[in-house]
Amino acid sequence: MIQRKKEHWFKMLFVWQGSVLPQLLPRLLVLFVLSCGIVYANGTLYRYKIPLSPAPFTIFGVAMALFLGFRNNASYDRFWEGRKLWGALLNDTRSLARQSFTLTNYELTSAEVRHFTQLLIAFTYSLRHQLRKTDPSFDLQRLLPSPLFESLKAGLYKPVLLMREMGLWTKEARKNGQFDAIGQAAMDGNLNKLSDIVGGCERIASTPIPYTYQVLLHRTVYLYCFLLPFGLVDSLDWLTPFVTVFVGYTFVAFEAIADELEEPFGTEPNDLPLNAISRMIEITLLETIGLPTPEPVKADPEHYTLD
Repeated sequence: MIQRKKEHWFKMLFVWQGSVLPQLLPRLLVLFVLSCGIVYANGTLYRYKIPLSPAPFTIFGVAMALFLGFRNNASYDRFWEGRKLWGALLNDTRSLARQSFTLTNYELTSAEVRHFTQLLIAFTYSLRHQLRKTDPSFDLQRLLPSPLFESLKAGLYKPVLLMREMGLWTKEARKNGQFDAIGQAAMDGNLNKLSDIVGGCERIASTPIPYTYQVLLHRTVYLYCFLLPFGLVDSLDWLTPFVTVFVGYTFVAFEAIADELEEPFGTEPNDLPLNAISRMIEITLLETIGLPTPEPVKADPEHYTLD
């Protein structure tokens, strides 16, 4: 996720890092060269004058802007739902870590409380790795006992398996008389919330915006941009390439931003900073039980990105 302070309005016009302009530059350059060629040919194609005027582009541009707005809203809804799920994960893991010693007879520094907290931290990291399709071995190996780590290696849905371990922990604590049925039910309720979070994240990750809709909008945007110079050349002459690139930048940038926000758990600059959130959860849970904490993840000072 890009994190940088808001610049002065004039400086914002020239912001490079954190915008989608670098990835759009080759496409805009192609559009500029094409527009220059159309102006040079005076809007003719194989000696045939393309009879286009600005009026149809104005009407069609308004309709396309509405469709792009809908696409961006749909993508941002997915992004924001993902952020709410990870915010709920922070809250629920804090509650479970607290309940592991406030609802039981375990001491704050006991091995049982520490083990349960490590399970919560490992659950967070395993969910991040599952969503990003990365290898969780390093994080799970440092957080879990070797026998448990080995038993999880072949698992496909490791967060679910770790919830099973946490459920068994509460069962064993209840069996040993550490808390009553009400305390166990309270912890089980928060474990159910973790299950809902996993399901919600999996729903977003496995259900993209319909592909046919993306293809239709993508084709329409580029067809509009490539035909626009024919409609402007007679009225704007050599200003046509500059106006075309400006309009094209607006539409293509909206599409590019929607593509990034559509998959909030990825590693694009505008995706959710799951590394930083996972580390924050680890820090706050270790603080809860009085253990040393690692350093938080900081934004890249050069690119203003927080992974």
